[in-house]
Amino acid sequence: MNIKIFLAADHGGFKLKEKLKNWMTEQGVDVIDGGTDSEQSVDYPTYAKTAANAILNGEAERAILICGSGIGMAIAANRVKGIRASVVHEPKIAKLTREHNDANVLCLAGRMTSFYTAKKIVKAFLAAEFITSEGKYFKRNCMLDE
Repeated sequence: MNIKIFLAADHGGFKLKEKLKNWMTEQGVDVIDGGTDSEQSVDYPTYAKTAANAILNGEAERAILICGSGIGMAIAANRVKGIRASVVHEPKIAKLTREHNDANVLCLAGRMTSFYTAKKIVKAFLAAEFITSEGKYFKRNCMLDE
């Protein structure tokens, strides 16, 4: 898979991040590890902002952010104009958030998502593309950017 992903987590998502990093690398995904490097407490907004900037600067095509619930990372990432982050708990939603919302950041709940489920979610997120042929999705995303 020829895609560059910025992957980061806070302490609540560190274990899942490490497992996903190894698995995605094995799948041929170009992974940029944005930290954290342990389960020591850190502040998730720092990692969300770094990931958002990596996307906006063209360093990565998409990002995957992991914290305990996924919610904090999503809130922080969505504060950056041009970022569309979604908390996802199952593969179908990962597919839809790409196709309908052009989400460029996937947020996972590190304390509530098994590695097995996370792999399925990530696979769906990376495989799906924004449906530009249906103008309603494009129009709605433009409304968000205004």
